[in-house]
Amino acid sequence: MVSFSRGDPIQQTTVFSDEAGRFRSPDLGAAPAVTLRVRRIGFRDLREPLALEPEAGLAPLDPEAGLAPLDPEAGLAPLVLTLVPESDPAAVAAQLPANRWLALLLEKLEEPAEREEFVRQCTFCHQQGNAATRLEREDWQWEKVLTLMARMGGAVSPELRAKLPALFRAAYDPAHAVPRLTAGLGSDGFAPPPAPEVRRAVIEEWELGLRASLQHDIAVHPDGSVYSVDMTQDRLYRLDPATGATASFALPQGDLPLGGVFGGQGQPLPSTANAHVGPHSLQIAPDGAVWATLALGNQLARFDPAGGTWRIFALEEGFYPHTLRFDAKGRIWFTLAVSNHVGLFDPETERFRTVRLPAAGLGQAVALRLLPAALWLARRVDLTGLASEGGDAGALPVPYGIDVAPDGGIWFSQLNQHKIGRIDPDTLAAELIDTPFSAPRRLRFDSRGQLWIPGFSSSVVARFDPKTRAFETFELPIEPKGSETPYALHVDRRSDTVWICGTNSDSLIRLDPATEEFTVYPLPTRVTYTREIDFDAEGRVWTSNSNSPTWQVEGGFPRVLRLDPGAGARLAGSR
Repeated sequence: MVSFSRGDPIQQTTVFSDEAGRFRSPDLGAAPAVTLRVRRIGFRDLREPLALEPEAGLAPLDPEAGLAPLDPEAGLAPLVLTLVPESDPAAVAAQLPANRWLALLLEKLEEPAEREEFVRQCTFCHQQGNAATRLEREDWQWEKVLTLMARMGGAVSPELRAKLPALFRAAYDPAHAVPRLTAGLGSDGFAPPPAPEVRRAVIEEWELGLRASLQHDIAVHPDGSVYSVDMTQDRLYRLDPATGATASFALPQGDLPLGGVFGGQGQPLPSTANAHVGPHSLQIAPDGAVWATLALGNQLARFDPAGGTWRIFALEEGFYPHTLRFDAKGRIWFTLAVSNHVGLFDPETERFRTVRLPAAGLGQAVALRLLPAALWLARRVDLTGLASEGGDAGALPVPYGIDVAPDGGIWFSQLNQHKIGRIDPDTLAAELIDTPFSAPRRLRFDSRGQLWIPGFSSSVVARFDPKTRAFETFELPIEPKGSETPYALHVDRRSDTVWICGTNSDSLIRLDPATEEFTVYPLPTRVTYTREIDFDAEGRVWTSNSNSPTWQVEGGFPRVLRLDPGAGARLAGSR
């Protein structure tokens, strides 16, 4: 991978070389200075500062940089770049994506149910196995980490929690991990290059927000701009990909405290957050307005791009509005992750309706009914100790993804219950269906009415036929098998190609349903935690890098990125 970084905030363009190491640079515009980085697993990273000579292509900034001198006859500066093999096995192991490390821990868990629980809860908002999560810690330090995670929703059972410090130490101990991860180093099969089709891709990344930002979800507007919600700083960002220009819009916080309706004595936020409403997901309305769920504020928000103004609509029932989609009538359907509801909002009448989903049992039903009282109490009494223990938080249903079928039916997932469900849009009757895989997350329909579902803790994607109620599962090709955590997927309905988040392996994954073949696109920034996918008018794939906390991301800033699968064959202004 050959990356060109320029500007502040950074815009980075990455291309792939061919088998002989040759590559074509993208059009770098009028950037006065560019940093070039060449990266391949098993070799030391190469970084070179470059200057752009207007009439002569690329030339070195530093005469000692090791680049060939300017060739006046060719009008270009040929770059002779030599990667040095990395001889330190520990350094090579550090180059590997988080999923490779996660697999070492999973094999320490003997019970399949514990492996599933660990993946579902401990990769909830960040990669497990990245450099920050595999640090050596003492037991009391791990206890602090697990307490913080429980307060933020990533709770595991007391039995598993008691085992985790020892498991982390054993799995991520360099004396154990490095030899396992670097076995076969130097062989052709250790880190094979991507497929020729992948090497035609161009990946563009834009830093967006602050070091304390969390660019959670993105949406591509019909006018070509891209919107992203900053969940920890209560802001909406707009990016113009053509110019790189950005704009930021503050969300109205009203009189809500830090943490919103979940605030109080033990609000579940990182110390750098300024989240009173917590924008989570967004969609573009038929009229071009941008709608967002405000998870912490318990609200929906409408943003007018022309006037830059907001309208806020407070929910009448339920907690934590999560993912939203528009139906053919322009109505908004959304999941309510904490209270086990699906909501319906009609922008024309400004009226809400709420569907309470079936609970798994009497105990769960009672707990959900008592939730408003528990939140009222938490704002007045310090319940931090109870929240830190986590308890059975992982057993709550958590309605998550949602989509509208071509026939108008509303389909959703229940992450922790391993179910999907359907709501009749006319009667609001709900039914639930068990999935043959664990942790269905953000699901999408294709043009033929087939529902595609990622199995977050099962490392699969599934195709579901609503008519026959039949599931067909496909194991993701990421090695080691079972170490991927696909957070979301989306279907490009122009071709019904399925694009899947390689959330734990720094990748995007394409599935061709006609051939049932996968294509894996490695991403250039280490610790790229992808949550949502969208497409622009040219069929390019957009997503965000929203690992939480952001400081774990390479470079320390959140990014939005665009992958153009075929751009390498048509690079304009290239050198």
